[in-house]
Amino acid sequence: MVTLQTAENALKNVYLGVVSNQLNVAVNPLLAQIKHSTSNIYGKEIRKAAPVGINGGVGAGAEDGELPISSKTNYVQFVAQLKNLYGRLDITDKAIRATSNNIASFVNLLNDEMERLIEASNFNLGRMLYGTGDGCLAICDSCNPSKSYFQVKSGIQNFVEGMVIRIEDVMGTNKHVDYTYTVTKVDRDNLRIHVDNGANFNPNNVAKNGRIWVQNSLDSEITGIEGIFSNTTLYGLTKADNPWLNPYVSTDTTYISDSAIQSVIDHLEDYANSNVNYIATTKAVRRLYQEYLSAYRRNIDVTELAGGFKTITYNGIPVVGDRFVPDNTMYLLNTNDFTMYELCDWKWLEDESGRILKQNPNYPTYTATLVKYCELMCDRPNAQAKISNIATTLTAPEGDDTSGTSGVQS
Repeated sequence: MVTLQTAENALKNVYLGVVSNQLNVAVNPLLAQIKHSTSNIYGKEIRKAAPVGINGGVGAGAEDGELPISSKTNYVQFVAQLKNLYGRLDITDKAIRATSNNIASFVNLLNDEMERLIEASNFNLGRMLYGTGDGCLAICDSCNPSKSYFQVKSGIQNFVEGMVIRIEDVMGTNKHVDYTYTVTKVDRDNLRIHVDNGANFNPNNVAKNGRIWVQNSLDSEITGIEGIFSNTTLYGLTKADNPWLNPYVSTDTTYISDSAIQSVIDHLEDYANSNVNYIATTKAVRRLYQEYLSAYRRNIDVTELAGGFKTITYNGIPVVGDRFVPDNTMYLLNTNDFTMYELCDWKWLEDESGRILKQNPNYPTYTATLVKYCELMCDRPNAQAKISNIATTLTAPEGDDTSGTSGVQS
C-alpha cells in the first residue's frame, strides 16, 4: 500500500540521484563542461586565491654575473557568497490516497511531478548561467492596463508561461515597492508579457525602466557569464582598481565570419594566454555562421558534447546556440577557468525528524523542496571574450572566402 512514507522513500532513494544528474549535466551544454568543487568554501563564502600576472624572478645575465632577483607570484583573494537555489514540488493528499492501491499510478504521479520540477529547474538554471547575478529578466518599457501586459525592451527569451515574477515600482515616494504576477502568455513577436489580472495588477503604478525578476530572486542568483562582462564589481574587487579583471569585448563586428572569430581568439592567446574551448551564441547567429560556411562551400563539422549535446564547430571548438545568450552576442570562453563551487550536491530539505514531505499549513497538500548552495566563479575573467553588435544578416564582402574585413578589433 502506498503511503506518505512510501512517497518520501521514493523521493530520497530513487529520484534524488536522477534529479541531481539531470540538473548537473543535462541542464545546459555549458554547465556540463564546468567542473564542480566543494573546496575553498568557508562558512557561507567562497574564498579563492587568484594569481595576477606572472612570476617576476626570470631574467638573463652574464656567465658570472648576478642572478635574477627572486619575485613571488602576486595573488588576490576572490570572495563570493554562496547562492541559495531552490526547487519545490507539491502533491495533494487526494492524489496520494487515489493511488494508494495502485503502485503503477503512484509511480506515474511522482514521475510527472519530478519531470515538471526538472523542466522548471533546467529553464531557470540555464538562464542563470548567462545572467549577471542580479536576477533581472528584462526592463519594462511600458504597460497596458486594459490588456494586462508589460512591454519589455529585450530579454523576451527569459520568460515562459507559469513563471511567478515581480516588477519594480520606481514611481513616487514608494520606490522599489514591487508587485507579484503570474505569466499567462508570452508574445515573443511583440515583446509582451501577459500576466494574471489579480488584485495587485495595476500597471499604472509601474514606471518605465522598472526591473522584472523571478519571485524573490533579486540580487540572489549565481554570477553568470554576462556578470563577468557587465558587473563593475566582481568577487569583492572593483574592476576600476583591478583592470586585469576586465574580459575582452569586441563591438565593431558587421557580420560573423571565421576572421571575426579568429581575431578574438588571437587576442586572448596573445594577451591572456588563454585557449578558447567553448563558443556560445544565439541560435540566430549560429544560423548565420552556418550560412557563411555554406556560402563559401566550407565543411560544417559537428561534435558531441558531454550530456549528449550536438553542435557545429569552429576549428574544433564547439559553437553552441543557446536561447539565453543576449541578442547579437557571441561569448568565447575557456571553460577550464570556471568552477561551480557548492556546499553540497542537490539535497531534499529535511526537518528535524528527517522528513522531506511537509503539509502546507491550512491546505490538503504536501510539499518537498530541493536545495543547493553554490556559486559560479571564473579564475581568469580576462581570459574570456565577447563579440557584440553582430549583424542579423550575412553581409560578407563579395568574394571574401577566407578572412574578410570583419572590423573586429585585434
